[in-house]
Amino acid sequence: MSFDPLSLLMGLLLAHLVGDFLLQPSAWVAERYRLRHRSKHLLQHAGLHGLLAGGVLLAASAAQPRGLAAVATGSLALAASHWMIDLVKARLPAGELRWFLLDQAAHLLVLVGLWLAWLGNLAPLRELAAWLVSPTVLGTAAAYLLVTRPLSIAIAMVMQRWSEQLEETGTLASAGARIGVLERLLVLTLVLLDQLTAVGFLLAAKSVLRFGDLRDSPDRKLTEYVLLGTLLSVSTTLVLGMLVRLLLFQA
Repeated sequence: MSFDPLSLLMGLLLAHLVGDFLLQPSAWVAERYRLRHRSKHLLQHAGLHGLLAGGVLLAASAAQPRGLAAVATGSLALAASHWMIDLVKARLPAGELRWFLLDQAAHLLVLVGLWLAWLGNLAPLRELAAWLVSPTVLGTAAAYLLVTRPLSIAIAMVMQRWSEQLEETGTLASAGARIGVLERLLVLTLVLLDQLTAVGFLLAAKSVLRFGDLRDSPDRKLTEYVLLGTLLSVSTTLVLGMLVRLLLFQA
């Protein structure tokens, strides 16, 4: 039976997602924050992750024999690490995105470490490093970075002469800038995937969503300002995406 190393990593990741989000009741999380290391459900949660990972390793051992001892060692190591990481998170403020992301990143690092230990070599890391420093990846990353804050600043400077003429619009603070960033990220992705038709659907959908507000707005300046900002944002992203495709993807 052929063995794809990446399948093992995806299997471990899938087991983690199932254990952390599908098989963990909210009562377990609440008890963890309340009792911390005394929480029995925290121990059960960690044990569940060990069992799920053990099932994945056991399936992998059918194609790449390692023995039951290796499966048990990997399962126990993952369960212990999960217990410690979740215990540390329980000592941090609940409901904050930064701690949630840090918690998941720590679990991911453990999964990658277990994966590499099972493979017994660092070849995947060397291949990943070579891919990350390739011109295509670096250029694409630069393009995605450019359409976030740098392009927001540039567009704001271009639009400044008109934004000063607007009255209080009654919108959320900085919401427009964040919508623009998300819009440009999506447009850039569609252009890099050569899905220009989908960009047209995106513009049409945004026009439908904003049509009622702009139609009922007594301020014609706001309508013109929104249209100008949208066209400027999308057109610059389209040009950037096409340049990236021409210089990097067509090479």
